Amino acid sequence: MRRTMVRTTSLSRPIVEALYTEALVLADDVRAVFAAGTREPLAGEDAFARLALSTEGLKTTTRMMHVLAWLLNQRALFQGELSENQVRLHGALPPDRGSDEKQLALLEPETQALIADTEKLHQRIARLDEAWRQHFEMASPARAFQDRLGRELGRLG
Repeated sequence: MRRTMVRTTSLSRPIVEALYTEALVLADDVRAVFAAGTREPLAGEDAFARLALSTEGLKTTTRMMHVLAWLLNQRALFQGELSENQVRLHGALPPDRGSDEKQLALLEPETQALIADTEKLHQRIARLDEAWRQHFEMASPARAFQDRLGRELGRLG
C-alpha cells in the first residue's frame, strides 16, 4: 500500500485577524504616502516622478483593496455571514499587477519599500488563498514528481 504524505491544516480566525490588522496598518501608510499625488504639483516638481507616484499609487491602492476584501470575506466566513461556498465561488484574491521597475526607480526609497511591503503581503495572501482553495492538502514534491512521471509513462504506453 502506497501512502501519500499529506499535510492538512486550516485557516484560523487568529491568523486572519492578525493579517487583517497588518493590512489595515499598511493600507493607512499607503493612503498617507499616495495622498500626496492628489495635490497640485509644486513648482519645479518632476513631472515623471509625479506620474510614477500616481501610477504606482493606483496599483498599490488596488492591491491593498484586494487584500482587504479577501480578508473581509474570510472574516465574514468565520462570523457566519457568508457560506464557504460563497467565498469559494466569489472570494478569490485577484492576481497582482506588479510594479514597473522604471517607475519605481523614480520614487523615494521609502515609497519603494512601502510598495514592496504591499507586494509581499499580497504574495502571502495569494499563497493562503491557493492553499485554502486546495483545502490545505499539499502532496510532497517527491510524490508529485512520481504522479507526473506515472501520467507521462501512461500516455506513452
